[in-house]
Amino acid sequence: MAKKLYVGNLSYTTTDDSLRNYFSGFGQVNSAKVIINRDDGRSKGFGFVEMGSEDEASAAIDGTNGKDFEGRQLRVNEAMDRGPRERSW
Repeated sequence: MAKKLYVGNLSYTTTDDSLRNYFSGFGQVNSAKVIINRDDGRSKGFGFVEMGSEDEASAAIDGTNGKDFEGRQLRVNEAMDRGPRERSW
């Protein structure tokens, strides 16, 4: 079963492809997405990676959390489900 990871403290120059390539060393990467600010098109400094299995996700967390990637020390953990959001308009 696939497992989604939160990846924080990304460099603002990190791309989906560079994130995918980095995590592919720990197993199958189903998807990798850097979250972009819609107002200015810049990275928000975090993203999500979906690994192919729980074992691969655990290996990725162990192998990347606190490690340097593109000049930044990553924060990697299991992604939490996002609850319902309130509209603020």
